[in-house]
Amino acid sequence: MSKRSVFTFALALAACAFVPDVLYAQEPAAASASGEVVRWSIVTAGFALAFAAGLGALGQGRAVASAAEAIARNPGATGDIRGALLLGLVLIESLVIYVLLISLLLFFFNPFK
Repeated sequence: MSKRSVFTFALALAACAFVPDVLYAQEPAAASASGEVVRWSIVTAGFALAFAAGLGALGQGRAVASAAEAIARNPGATGDIRGALLLGLVLIESLVIYVLLISLLLFFFNPFK
């Protein structure tokens, strides 16, 4: 197991440790719970979109840098590298678009009714 995966697991475990048990022990109130759920779903959608866009941009930057380096090393394989680069960029961008779609669904439709 690599250090990176151990660190990621430890970080996720620490994040779960801060979720208060009181949150799950409360009885839902009819009027105020709906407003709270909508508010937190909007906040969550915003953070998810920010993370997806930021990490997608970092991934695209690394992909373009690697493709430029590969083309500089082997100019004869420019067409193959360009095709693989475009496919990779499309797949990275599609993940960000999926998060945008889910965020827009949470913004405009209340799925918790």
